[in-house]
Amino acid sequence: MSSDLLDALTALEQQKGISRDVLLEAIEAALVTAYKRNFNQAQNVRVDLNSDIGSMKVYARKDVVEEVEDDRLQISIEDAHLINPAYEIGDVFEEEVTPKDFGRIAAQTAKQVVTQRVREAERGMIYDEYVDREDDIVNGIVERLDARNIYVGLGKVEAVLPSGEQIQAESYKPHDRIKVYITKVEKTSRGPQVFVSRTHPGLLRRLFELEVPEIYEGIVEIKTIAREAGDRSKISVFTNQAEVDPIGSCVGSRGARVQSISTELNGEKIDIVEWSEDPVVFVANALNPSKVLDVQVNEEERSTTVIVPDYQLSLAIGKRGQNARLAAKLTGWKIDIKSEESARELGIYPPSDKAGEVDAYFEEEDYANHDEPIDLYKEDED
Repeated sequence: MSSDLLDALTALEQQKGISRDVLLEAIEAALVTAYKRNFNQAQNVRVDLNSDIGSMKVYARKDVVEEVEDDRLQISIEDAHLINPAYEIGDVFEEEVTPKDFGRIAAQTAKQVVTQRVREAERGMIYDEYVDREDDIVNGIVERLDARNIYVGLGKVEAVLPSGEQIQAESYKPHDRIKVYITKVEKTSRGPQVFVSRTHPGLLRRLFELEVPEIYEGIVEIKTIAREAGDRSKISVFTNQAEVDPIGSCVGSRGARVQSISTELNGEKIDIVEWSEDPVVFVANALNPSKVLDVQVNEEERSTTVIVPDYQLSLAIGKRGQNARLAAKLTGWKIDIKSEESARELGIYPPSDKAGEVDAYFEEEDYANHDEPIDLYKEDED
């Protein structure tokens, strides 16, 4: 083994982080295979590499036995004693069988092994880097497209953006810069495979963490997210600090923060509401921008009946039921919306035990700021 190869092994250890001992073991194993293949040898052999002086020797290994049945794998105790009287039955006898032209084969084999191990090590490091970034947001460049997938360059690896994870209203072309959310990292025979998304709710969460310092620092917490990617989303936020306005922090001055996120998501509308552990308040908040007169809760069925003014019914339900659907996802409660007139006809509004109290509760000043969409988007009534 030449000194050049030894120097190369040292360089690989420093640059790629591959252990020199690991490489030497791999080369030794490969040389054993190469020896058997090139010299038609079937016996047990061992290759000894001396990394200090760069020497290489091949040894045939035979079991010391009393009576030889296969002279390729065994040696008699009498013959072993002619070489060294200390041998006993059951010992392993080694004899050097290094071929004269084995150096050329060894060099080629070592090169192949090193190349393979470097490739495996690089793949391993890439996998370790990106598996730690699952559920994180990264910047990428669209490299190519096919009938189903978009392939996004993340630097060291090409990620797959499946059709089901693409915002349908978006169009992509090579060299576009986009933000994507890493959903899964897998090991494959061709190296690490990274899957990304533009529709995952986690992307919206990460964008808010990047855009809103109060969320990144933990002052404001995103509790739940309901998203219909590319169209509309709702998020609920909460803070323990009385002096902090969680909704205002997310909206930003003149809506700058939420507008920046909306632009990144191709104009996706975003409603921001305040989370509450009280389902009455939370469901009412979640139906923003609609006004709410009353929320009646059925704990057993985890369902609610929401009463809204007659002229607000279509706004509460939303186009194609979107506002009510997102509110249900956001809160985790079933929501049945009824107009004030319909509720009175059914005799469920105002409830007999709350007569005179319901309207006063939902008209309090601290709830009045929820009468209009806090994210500057106004949904027209159908």
